Amino acid sequence: MIVFSVDDSSSVLSFLKLALSEIKDASVRTFLKPCEALECLRKEPADLLIVDYAMPDMNGIELIKAVRANANVASIPIIMLTSETDSAVKMAAMEAGATEFLQKPIDKLELIIRVRNFMGLWRAERKLAKRAMRLERDMEAASNRIAKQEEEIIWRLSRAMACRDGETAEHVSRVALVSKLIAEELGLDDEAVRTIYMASPLHDVGKIGIPDAILLKPGRLTEEEFASMRQHSAFGAEVLEGSSSEVIQTAAIIAESHHEKWDGSGYPKGLSKDEIPIEGRIVAVADVFDALCSERPYKPAWKIEKAFQEIMRCSGTHFDPACVAAFCRGWQQVAEIYSAESGELQSVLHPSFSAQFSSRNEDVA
Repeated sequence: MIVFSVDDSSSVLSFLKLALSEIKDASVRTFLKPCEALECLRKEPADLLIVDYAMPDMNGIELIKAVRANANVASIPIIMLTSETDSAVKMAAMEAGATEFLQKPIDKLELIIRVRNFMGLWRAERKLAKRAMRLERDMEAASNRIAKQEEEIIWRLSRAMACRDGETAEHVSRVALVSKLIAEELGLDDEAVRTIYMASPLHDVGKIGIPDAILLKPGRLTEEEFASMRQHSAFGAEVLEGSSSEVIQTAAIIAESHHEKWDGSGYPKGLSKDEIPIEGRIVAVADVFDALCSERPYKPAWKIEKAFQEIMRCSGTHFDPACVAAFCRGWQQVAEIYSAESGELQSVLHPSFSAQFSSRNEDVA
């Protein structure tokens, strides 16, 4: 425990140092000038401050105020030494932040007892602080484990869905990454960006409720079949609703709203403009772009430049113009994603799964 003693009397300081030397683990530093003590406190925070009231240049109350204004030592206990009997002085010292008072002439035994009491409190505070730090580290480690487990479950589920509906596992990965880029370009905060990135792979989880005959049909759907396919948005929201996880809550929003259109002609609710959640608006751009760039039984894959022009063409009708503008600003990164080889792509998308994601359905069948 480090004790700073401040008094303009050398004899008082010598007495304090000699008396406190009887206390084990107490280290005492003495100062004749308050300004020197303040300067030292800025570099070496103490555990207890003993100050005299009557000092030239700066009295004890002024010194206490200066100490309390220093964030590094604002909570340090302070004992004021005074020969004053005026209660107004003590009240002013208490208002300034004095913790205890000792009357001059100083009683050695009382001084030692007071300082020992503060040492006990100091040790207890240190113990509690260390325990709090351990608990904080443990909680952070536990939170990280839970987050990683949540990520793993989401990516495994999205991988399974991609295999079932005839898409490559890379589709959900690319949608996630492009959604992340759009969210970043829109200026969303880091936590929101991460949440969208983690939630977007579940955008088509509702296809689990679509019959295979429709989901895997090698050709264009009839109007009736397409109406059935449209139900996957509502199915997805139903599967994901009611979760306490922020990521799953966001995934439910995305699953339900990523087929809504800016002009109100989308589904399932026919929402328009800002009625559509921003998460759904972001993923709508990423999902359609990747669908255009991917081969389907009923169409060949488009060149990324042609798909880009289609996204631009649909700004203000299908897509939120702000999301399209964000997509354009991040276009160089998007183009790099789609020009990457499969193995390189996986190392960028989700490191914990880069070794597990297959580039083709046949690899995971």
